[in-house]
Amino acid sequence: MTAPVFLVEHFDTDGEGRHVLDGSEGRHAVSVKRLHSGEDVVLTDGAGRRADCVVLATEGKDRLIVRMGAVTEEAAEEPRITVVQALPKGDRGELAVETMTETGVDAIVPWAASRCITQWKGERGLKALAKWRATAREAGKQSRRARFPEVADAMTTKQVAALLAKADLAAVLHEDTALGTEPFATAALPASGEIVLVVGPEGGISAEEVALFTEAGARTFHLGRTVLRTSTAGTVATALLLARTGRWS
Repeated sequence: MTAPVFLVEHFDTDGEGRHVLDGSEGRHAVSVKRLHSGEDVVLTDGAGRRADCVVLATEGKDRLIVRMGAVTEEAAEEPRITVVQALPKGDRGELAVETMTETGVDAIVPWAASRCITQWKGERGLKALAKWRATAREAGKQSRRARFPEVADAMTTKQVAALLAKADLAAVLHEDTALGTEPFATAALPASGEIVLVVGPEGGISAEEVALFTEAGARTFHLGRTVLRTSTAGTVATALLLARTGRWS
């Protein structure tokens, strides 16, 4: 089994190469994972830097002492994949963030589409965004990533259109094949740069939103004959992109 991953802000050590993991991460390592001397762990800052470590000892219920190896940095993957995720109902947003993170998406943008039942406003919106970011962080550790996906502030439709205008491939998933959508499985993909993928809400993307996105340079695609829920479509499309771009090779 691969070594568990823990998040750190700094890779500081004493004169003998030891690092103390404490706080909530240390508590999880000692009291939940019950790690012992001699076991391997990985420390990461979530931004690409990581260090392979060996547990030396534990102290109390929340301090893990490790011997830290060299700190290395994983290069960002190409092409970069950003998923614009319409706000789902209930906890399906966290489900979407969790599975997309485990799959390998690079960035997630919450989108307040016109047909979204859920709307992020005021304190409620801030709490929902914090949940998405916490979910991405925990899923990043669970999936042994050293570079966690960025979860942006929620965007309006106009802001999403501006994001699509800058992309090397701007793709909108749309189940209405009568509009001339292309199969995503055969779309021409860039070897580098950024792919921005828009996933609509359960009620679908409105005609006005589709028009605004296509004016910005986006193309509409369908994944297959079936219609996926908004909480799973982004994960399926990301997996397809990772396989086709060679990032899973």
